[in-house]
Amino acid sequence: MATFDPNRQDFAPYGLTCVRWDPSQMPRPDHHNEIELNLLQRGWVTYLLGGRKVRIEPERLSIFWAAVPHQIIDYGEGTEYFVVTIPFAWFLQFKMPDRMLQPLLAGVMLSETRTKPGKRDLEPLAQWESDLRQPHDDTERITMLEIEARLLRLALNLPEDQPATKKNRGPHPTLHDGSLNKVEQMACLVAQRYTEPLTVEDIAQAVNLHPNYAMSLFKKAFGTTLIDFLTHHRVSHAQRLLAATELKIVDVAFDSGFNSISRFNDAFRRDCKMTPKDYRRMHSTSG
Repeated sequence: MATFDPNRQDFAPYGLTCVRWDPSQMPRPDHHNEIELNLLQRGWVTYLLGGRKVRIEPERLSIFWAAVPHQIIDYGEGTEYFVVTIPFAWFLQFKMPDRMLQPLLAGVMLSETRTKPGKRDLEPLAQWESDLRQPHDDTERITMLEIEARLLRLALNLPEDQPATKKNRGPHPTLHDGSLNKVEQMACLVAQRYTEPLTVEDIAQAVNLHPNYAMSLFKKAFGTTLIDFLTHHRVSHAQRLLAATELKIVDVAFDSGFNSISRFNDAFRRDCKMTPKDYRRMHSTSG
């Protein structure tokens, strides 16, 4: 079973994974730009998530945005659990209802609240674990479809008025939510508008900060620069388009928010250690 590596590179991506984890008290917070699902087979885990203590109970699917710093601070003896990570740009393409999306962007952990949570999730998660251990095109696509369906079922079981959605309506309701600090507001803005021609100046202006101070604040909180955070979103979006569509690579670049094919190629090579063409050849699920 996997355990947290305190020496892992800050904000390094996990990608699409499903792994059994053995909990341990984490000496520092982790954060990575993926949606994370937790399902405990037994025991319990307490996270410090964005400064709030949250306890996860067994056999109840829980979900949070892992870009928010999170740290296991306590757990029960004999606890075992599955962890699923989904690249955030891929998750956004699921187009989940606001009752799920907006609380996640606000740093809230969501858990199913069934009085008698069933064990029906354990079998499909074990299958996802097996399929993603040695993935190929068909099994990865099936896993993504099954994850999307399971998250939609979770979303439909959530109350309409989650704390992060009661006061906020409109295209970008969480951006000015007083419950978010400036760094979280910037991260939410990038998550919602990364395909647009967004600049550091635009992001800083939206949260009423000087660009230099905004960049410094973001780097201190997330361990990565605003530009790298924005670029990672765009590259992750491009990966999804390359794998799941037959769009021309130049169209993938512009649809992902890059303003030139050369910048796209440079960023993609840096993040993925291969060209977009090679990535499509290895991961394509279309055709």
